[in-house]
Amino acid sequence: MTERDTGWFTSSRSNGGGDQCVECRLLADRVGVRDSKNPGGGALWVGTAAWEAFLRRNR
Repeated sequence: MTERDTGWFTSSRSNGGGDQCVECRLLADRVGVRDSKNPGGGALWVGTAAWEAFLRRNR
């Protein structure tokens, strides 16, 4: 299986002012979420099934 890697991108839910930005990164088996103002501060990684369930609940 080839790993899908989107690189980090700004979430469409981030505000336009740039003061509350969240970045996401999609891999084949997990999704990362981090603060764009502090990219070296670590990321929250969850499995793709958990990410999909989160998206379904928050539409």
